[in-house]
Amino acid sequence: MATETTIKVRVRTFARVRELLGNDFQVDLVEGATVADLWEQLRLRDREMDAIARAIRIAVNGRIVPLLDARLRDGDEVSLLPPVGGG
Repeated sequence: MATETTIKVRVRTFARVRELLGNDFQVDLVEGATVADLWEQLRLRDREMDAIARAIRIAVNGRIVPLLDARLRDGDEVSLLPPVGGG
């Protein structure tokens, strides 16, 4: 029986995302996973993530990724960046 290779990705949370998902944590994904695969796991943790999805920017290793099909690699750091309020 073949086993799937997994990767570990660190998720950094801020502001409202931290309120919903908690402090930074690690997620195990199958090798070849994309940002969209990670997002699906996160929305299963808290369905309220759907309501803020359009406002969130996602950075992988410090660089904003415009597409959810960006591939993730073992050891990547994904930051979930909510909008910043002015004032």
